[in-house]
Amino acid sequence: MMKGFLNRNRFVKILENVNIWDIIIIGGGATGLGIALDSSSRGYKTLLLEQSDFSKATSSRSTKLVHGGIRYLAQGNIKLVYEALQERGFLFKNAPHLVKKKKFIIPIFDWKMGIMYWTGLKLYEWLSGSLSFGKSQFLSKYEIVQDFPEIKNQELKGGILYYDGQFDDARLAINLAQTCVQKGGILLNYFQVKNLIKKVGNKISGVIAYDLETQKKYSIYSKIVINATGVFSDSISRMDESTCPIFIKPSQGTHVVLDKSFFSSSNAIVIPKTSDGRVLFCVPWYDHVLVGTTDTFLEKSVLEPKPLEEEIDFILQTFNKYFIIHTKKSDILSAFSGLRPLFVPNNSCSSFAKTKDISRSHKLMISSSGLISIIGGKWTTYRKMAEDTVNKAIEIGKLNKKPSITKNLKIYGSYLSYKSQNLYWNKYGEDESHIKKLIEENPLLGGSLISKNSSSYTEAEVVWMVRNEMARTIEDVLARRFRLLFLNAKKAIDIAPRVAALMAKELSKDEKWEKSQIDAFKKLAMQYYYPEI
Repeated sequence: MMKGFLNRNRFVKILENVNIWDIIIIGGGATGLGIALDSSSRGYKTLLLEQSDFSKATSSRSTKLVHGGIRYLAQGNIKLVYEALQERGFLFKNAPHLVKKKKFIIPIFDWKMGIMYWTGLKLYEWLSGSLSFGKSQFLSKYEIVQDFPEIKNQELKGGILYYDGQFDDARLAINLAQTCVQKGGILLNYFQVKNLIKKVGNKISGVIAYDLETQKKYSIYSKIVINATGVFSDSISRMDESTCPIFIKPSQGTHVVLDKSFFSSSNAIVIPKTSDGRVLFCVPWYDHVLVGTTDTFLEKSVLEPKPLEEEIDFILQTFNKYFIIHTKKSDILSAFSGLRPLFVPNNSCSSFAKTKDISRSHKLMISSSGLISIIGGKWTTYRKMAEDTVNKAIEIGKLNKKPSITKNLKIYGSYLSYKSQNLYWNKYGEDESHIKKLIEENPLLGGSLISKNSSSYTEAEVVWMVRNEMARTIEDVLARRFRLLFLNAKKAIDIAPRVAALMAKELSKDEKWEKSQIDAFKKLAMQYYYPEI
């Protein structure tokens, strides 16, 4: 078994033979995985428990940007932007197979606004220092139209080019899990924490968790417990203190995915000020275009948020305002929503008119029983969030002090990635050769699930994902490992039966399991899909 391969059965056996862990992390999104990696790479005995699949919620539903956040700059949050730009540089260095430099263009329709954007982007560039992705520059109207032939150009003056990063969020989550395992950490998906264990003096000493596949109950002990469940943080806090006040206000961000015919450029466009003051991104992603996002307060957090009609309408109306080709709902190949865990001081939610007024900076909270909760933040700063959290865990848990090494720690998949010239396969890094070896051993696995002439979405990848990436359901494969549900929901529905058959064979499941998986996935996928009515 190669180090870095994810094998759930092996991890459960290890769990059953460990008496006490140094650190238990609840939550397998960007924050939890980052903490698990920081902790295990320092040499602490580390266990992560995730109730669903890794990055099931917010962490697979981002705008796919590794960035400082130009809108935070407009809000005057220089510290957050500086920190994020530094982290962007570290991530590019440590995961070059996933993080790519991308050209972004802000179209200028008003010279006064253009000067303001130019000044802001020069500051943005300066803040990145030696980790800069490239120099911003002014582009003429002609250059903008050449690059974006679909843009409406009647009032266009020109534009500003700047550089930022793009990545595959769910793929990075898997790679973080693999890197953690390389460093000795253990991670389990479909493992739900139901309660906290406390010892004399009301101090937390572990968790009670259930393996959702076997329904087996585990009492797991540790020196420290970290709540990294994002929008669900309050539910874990209430296990600690039933009267714990609410600190999370979920904000929904929705994206739509369109065919590249609506947006033929390989570069991205930023609409810096939409009708309600938001920023709208149009970003090429896996041969499609991703358009978003929104910022809508919700009353409660759910595992599978649904795009609101008004969010879809806002995105399409804004897109149509700037581009020639008129888009309608039936043009949407997939629409998805994610929830941001925004920290608000208790009882002050009403004082915030819009979610953009709430800081995206992360917060660490320590309860009287020793539970550490990490709230807020964003994908780009996951590493710094993890470092801060483990530093606090060392202090609270009285662990032997060891420094963080993640600034210069290569993420699994980054080795040998320069050899792959194919953007589709590039995301696998060194695992590309392992998957292709499966095809050599069994050429039938080289067949594509979506097209006879395609070399992508192969059966071998499904086999690999089950054997070595802990994919347990069709959704795990089609949503977070292939990303097809997020790109084209109809195609995902079409290939679901074949994926189910391949998985059933690997997991030794029967036809009843296959049918239930297909039915559940189809029901889920229809929430992403807008067929012609």
